[in-house]
Amino acid sequence: MKKLALLVLLAALLLFGGCAPKATVPNKVDFVQSGSTQIDVMIDGKCATSFMYSDTLTKPILFPLTSPSGIVVTRGFPLLKVEGESMDHPHHTGLFFTYDEVNGSGFWNNTTYPPQIRLEKIVKMQGGDTGTLSVILRWYDHNNQPLLQEDRTMLFSAHKNAYNLDFSATLTALDTTVVFTDTKEGMFAIRVAEWLKEQDTGSRYRSSTGKETEKDIWGTRAEWVTLQGKKDNQTVGIAIFNHPQSVNYPTWWHARAYGLFSANPLGQAVFQKGRGEEEPAPYNLTLEPGKSALFRFLVYIYEGPRSNEELQEQFNAFAGK
Repeated sequence: MKKLALLVLLAALLLFGGCAPKATVPNKVDFVQSGSTQIDVMIDGKCATSFMYSDTLTKPILFPLTSPSGIVVTRGFPLLKVEGESMDHPHHTGLFFTYDEVNGSGFWNNTTYPPQIRLEKIVKMQGGDTGTLSVILRWYDHNNQPLLQEDRTMLFSAHKNAYNLDFSATLTALDTTVVFTDTKEGMFAIRVAEWLKEQDTGSRYRSSTGKETEKDIWGTRAEWVTLQGKKDNQTVGIAIFNHPQSVNYPTWWHARAYGLFSANPLGQAVFQKGRGEEEPAPYNLTLEPGKSALFRFLVYIYEGPRSNEELQEQFNAFAGK
């Protein structure tokens, strides 16, 4: 039945290919419920992304992500077939928030379930100049038992030649102590489109510390990282900013040239070891029952080149500096 449900979902995606258009006023954000498992995020009457939370998915995702002029910046696979795309890592789908070592349950690499992150409740869905979508999710382990409650708020807005997603997730341990063992496989991640990946294209990672390319950025800490490239002679980029109130700020980066762009504050020891440090210091975030941790990021999808100075200004505004 699970396979049948997944096939139905994939067929629907292939048939409809995303959101339905809706008229709106400039810069206004609207939410459109599309069936029982998808909420379309409309900005200026165009589909910016869709929040998808079907029971056939191992975790909720935002898919696809687009730029203000409609350029798709995420890979289609495994939900949509795009000619010439790579088909590795089928668990990398759109924009997702998850982690692979949680009390021995792997929430990152799995394409079947359990474990699974499930929508429990939509708390708020309100459009406007800034659109607010707040939900409650639960993380179920490999025994199908709830480990964590996730209170997630996503704020969508449009600016000059750019879209913003202000993402905050508070994870709270339920009835047992929860340990996030250090691993590179996490956490706030985007699988980018083939044309935007750094490998074999002109695209390039840059960080707030002045480093460039996967070689120098992977496994380091930074307030922000951007990945900027060109599509049909148009410069397009995705920047991820880490808020100072977020756990283990500034985050470590699992930024890969093949197209995975991930901020991972909890992989500390693995990254330190990978960078050649002699005495890695495990972070091993531990939440006792009822205790919480905040993870907050801003995704800035922009058209037209952005310098490091311009991105730092955007970060400072987000961080309240």
